[in-house]
Amino acid sequence: MSACAARGRDLKEMDEDDLWEMINDNRHRISLGAKPGMLIPYLRQARVLNELDEDEILNCAKFPNWTMKTSHMLDVLHMQGKNGAMALLEGLMIHYPKLYTQVTGHKPSIESAGFSGLIKTSELTEYLVHAVTGMQRELAEACQESAVLSNHCKELQAKLSQAVGQAEEQQRLQVEHGRLRSHMAALHRDMLKLKDEKCDLYMRYTTAIEENSAVNIRCRDLQLQLYQVQFELRKAQTETDFQRQQSLKYSNTAEVQQLREEVSTLRRQLLEAEKFTPAREDILVKDLEEARDGRKELVAQMHCLQEETERLTGERDQLLKEKECLALQVQKLSLDCEMYQQKCTVIQGQLEELQVERDQAYLARDEAQGQIARSLAEKDTLRGQLVELQEKLFALRLQGNQGVAQNEQKERKLSWNLSPASSCEDPLPSPPPRPKLRRMEAICPEYMKPMDSTGSLSSFRSECVEPPGAESLRRRELEGNSSPLEMTRWDSQPSLSDLENDYIFISDGDEEVTTTSPSPSLLCSNMGASNGEAAPPFLIRSRLKALRLCVTPRVLTISFQGEALLSQLEVIGGNKTGVFIHAVKEGSPAQNVGLSPGAQIMEVQYEQDRQSLRMVLEDSTMEEALWALGQVRGFCHVSLRPNQDAYEKLLLQLKNGEVTSGDSFYVRVNLSLLGGAAGALAVKCNDILHVTDTRHGAKGLWKASHVHPCNLKDLKSGMVPNYHRAQRLLIRAIEDMTFQPSPQRRLDRCRSQDDQKAVRIVSTGRLGHNPLWVSVEEDGARECKEAGCGMPGGCLTLMPYTLVTPHHPPASRPVLLLPTVHGLIINKRLGELPEFQLCQPEVLSAGDCAVRMQKAEILEDYDQGACSCYTVQSVEKVIKQGLHCILPLGLDCVRRLHRAEIFPIVIFIASSERSVRKLRHKLHRQGLTEEQLLECSRSEKPLLDKLPCLYRTVPPDSWNDTTSTLLATLRTIILEEQRKTVWVEPDLW
Repeated sequence: MSACAARGRDLKEMDEDDLWEMINDNRHRISLGAKPGMLIPYLRQARVLNELDEDEILNCAKFPNWTMKTSHMLDVLHMQGKNGAMALLEGLMIHYPKLYTQVTGHKPSIESAGFSGLIKTSELTEYLVHAVTGMQRELAEACQESAVLSNHCKELQAKLSQAVGQAEEQQRLQVEHGRLRSHMAALHRDMLKLKDEKCDLYMRYTTAIEENSAVNIRCRDLQLQLYQVQFELRKAQTETDFQRQQSLKYSNTAEVQQLREEVSTLRRQLLEAEKFTPAREDILVKDLEEARDGRKELVAQMHCLQEETERLTGERDQLLKEKECLALQVQKLSLDCEMYQQKCTVIQGQLEELQVERDQAYLARDEAQGQIARSLAEKDTLRGQLVELQEKLFALRLQGNQGVAQNEQKERKLSWNLSPASSCEDPLPSPPPRPKLRRMEAICPEYMKPMDSTGSLSSFRSECVEPPGAESLRRRELEGNSSPLEMTRWDSQPSLSDLENDYIFISDGDEEVTTTSPSPSLLCSNMGASNGEAAPPFLIRSRLKALRLCVTPRVLTISFQGEALLSQLEVIGGNKTGVFIHAVKEGSPAQNVGLSPGAQIMEVQYEQDRQSLRMVLEDSTMEEALWALGQVRGFCHVSLRPNQDAYEKLLLQLKNGEVTSGDSFYVRVNLSLLGGAAGALAVKCNDILHVTDTRHGAKGLWKASHVHPCNLKDLKSGMVPNYHRAQRLLIRAIEDMTFQPSPQRRLDRCRSQDDQKAVRIVSTGRLGHNPLWVSVEEDGARECKEAGCGMPGGCLTLMPYTLVTPHHPPASRPVLLLPTVHGLIINKRLGELPEFQLCQPEVLSAGDCAVRMQKAEILEDYDQGACSCYTVQSVEKVIKQGLHCILPLGLDCVRRLHRAEIFPIVIFIASSERSVRKLRHKLHRQGLTEEQLLECSRSEKPLLDKLPCLYRTVPPDSWNDTTSTLLATLRTIILEEQRKTVWVEPDLW
């Protein structure tokens, strides 16, 4: 756009803003294409740069490369106005004609009319001669360099041809290598075939040897059978000879003849048996082989059957065991079934009882509601009658006053004989107005409170139809076993007498009714002096006074002699889990009245110095609980709540090393601490710490850890001093900063401009007392205050730690730029970026403006005459579009936005005298001066410490101009802050 505008008119006719707008549009191109060493001689000749500027541009360590030096040279020329722009363009026309054409759109010209006249004609001619001589010298050097490069190119081409030849030779070798590998693979396959044939021959040879050994064995068996047959034959012959001799003695001839025939038959058979033929021998051998094979098969079958028998035996034993286990399980299941049936019967009975109790409770509630309604109706009727009687009384008094006035007037007329003109009647007194009826300290009865699901299921006397749980039954047993003399239950139901005394009459002059509620106070100084130590400080906790101990009937109160109570008990826990009794001393009064581990200590009441003190430990830290229990020195009332599940969960976490105590809260550090000692955590002012143990290691130390800026993960952990020790360190640091000599103070102030903030002064503000002390309620608080009894540490209001709560806003957060003078210059330019939008004022009527003002929805007035103002709704409208809303407002809007759950990003742009000079033209356009900007920055910087949130500071050396670099830096900071967790502390101011 600037190039097109330049082609339309001459550069001399353009004003300063147009010239620099054209240069800034091509700033990146000029920074990359031009070198400051070439342009500075002409700029020096044109007298827009001096020797100091040249030294700063060329030799400054902040600009390591010539691109940054060129950019800084443009910033210096920008301060010279139009002369700087014209000198820069003429230098580009002489030394960088192509770049000059790209920037301006004009062709370079060496005529004298084309120059602006910043340099005389003779000086310009001399400079051009020197420039031409330098260019000719550069041209000769370029020719020599081109010749060297051509020689080098020829050498590279020769090397390239050699490399191509080597590549071809390498390719040929690769082909030969592939052929040899294929040939080797074929030979390897042939070798494997030969190995297989050799293995087959070995197998055949082994089979033949086995067959030969089998034949030899068969031959031996046949010989043995032959020997056996011959032996049997001899035996038979011997027996035959013996029989024959006997037969010759006793038998006749016929029998002898018969025996001879038999003998001859046997002999023939024997001869036939002795004569073996080869065929018969083969048949016998085959039969023997078949018999042996059958025997082997039978042996193998026998082995298989034996293995099968063993397997079946093992399975049978296993099945017998499973049968026994199943039988036991069946017995157990039958017993469980009977037990569950009995439990179901008992539960059904309990359900019927609970239903009856529920019906009775409903009836009692209805009766109570009806009685209360009747009593209220009677009270209203009586009040109406009382009002009527008061009106009659006022009328009668008026009539009486009028009669008295008339009688007095008559007496005056008779006695003094006054004329009617001289007589005047006194004004009659107007009847006093009827007093208004106001409710004082109204309470919400239990039957009018909304029941939530959790409380209805786990309450001691539930009104729901669901059966009670195991915890409810256990509490019922504890309630039944507790002695009425030792334990009393806090009752939250208001009596009818309390409801009747719930109203008072007030006069018309009182616009507001102030109800006195028991405010938390501290022990007197004599109490702290008796123990030799002061009360430990603790963070603010929002406790519900009316419902703290009256929410549930599970809270029990035990009264006993608590002399040195801390020596009788051992407690664990903290503000996150609650304080639990961990151990009770044997034979102590605490054990005699029934205190046992697992009970949560809710509060402790006792008397000291004729004052009734009440210490609430429901959400106290471990340090606070130990100090509070150590103050008990006599008869006391301890309120307990059975909470075994939370106690066992805490014990499990302590055993596994997940936690070291039950404490957990986040604080913002208001001073810098060095981590010199072993295990000490080094922290800086405005750091966020997660305190997880208030009684860690030595006395007076807390265990804490840094917190990740984008999530709640704990980072490096260590020990930090507790509140009292940190407060003394804070006071010492302030004294060192205050009482040091003036020269040293000036030196430290100069050094601390770029360093981290050392301390942050935060006091208790309008609360009047330190909000971090233990909350102790005493009946004689007013008398103690009137008597001048001061709280321990009441004169010290400095807070080294402040409690913070994390917030994770899902939408885009609005942006507030400080100081406000900077915002006037940058807000509009920042709102033109794609992800940002400037907040617009909203025009309201007078009535709407008053209503919005009462609701605290008006952030700041824009135009009082037209009722135009910035509202919370206008900010929410921009946030719903997914954009960052730029707030052209002051610091007062931060707290109003926090009340609407909107957390802005606060950015403070630090200013110095050098950085302010860069904004000179912008300030003049707004009608402001540099002194006003510095004064605004100095006045608003101390107010940042009073904000209930963190803020970001932009150092003056991080940006170089007013538009591009600063806007880019702000955009980066806003994106970083959007991802971070927002930490908000209670508003103490």
